[in-house]
Amino acid sequence: MTTSYTTSSARAEMNELRRLKNLLPPELQSWVMVEGTTEVNPPLVRSEEIGKDEIEIQIDLAKWENLSIDQRNLLFWHEVARIQNDTIPKEGWEMAALAIGLGGAVGELWVQDGLLLLLALALCSVSGYRLWQKNNGDRTLRETLEADEKAIKLATRFGYTLPNAYKSLGSAFKTLIELTPNRRQRKRYEERLQALKRSASKTKESMKQT
Repeated sequence: MTTSYTTSSARAEMNELRRLKNLLPPELQSWVMVEGTTEVNPPLVRSEEIGKDEIEIQIDLAKWENLSIDQRNLLFWHEVARIQNDTIPKEGWEMAALAIGLGGAVGELWVQDGLLLLLALALCSVSGYRLWQKNNGDRTLRETLEADEKAIKLATRFGYTLPNAYKSLGSAFKTLIELTPNRRQRKRYEERLQALKRSASKTKESMKQT
């Protein structure tokens, strides 16, 4: 009985990954992979570079089951929009560069080589600035909201009406707010929901005028 359930569950997961792959725009299908994550307590969905010109969207399929099909679709298209907007973090060279720069600075202080010390400090400055850029909260939120807007447009490309696209993404946020214990992450979903409501109101007013 257990073996049968496991096999059935694995088949359902493979079917879902295959279904999501078909939701990729044709221009992305050759270089964007969709896989289930095997990490402990991972994000619901995220993307990362796995090689040159290749990106993998990773899904926590256990949490994914708590969402309806429409909710899944819009959250998936949000991730697709991030790829299209080129806001996926690149390979993390910054921490290694910062460590090398700091190590070099300490070493050059010891041997008192002024030019090499300046180069080491420059490396620290560049890598530190890049790390700050990556972790800048306002910039990250802006990119996230832009991806939400683009996810709505992608949904209409795949046959959703604008009202249904907004409704599906909004209901996804409401579900995630209820299911997310982390206060900071929950606040981020609340911010996205409020921004989505404002966007939906503007779109509704614009449609009335036209």
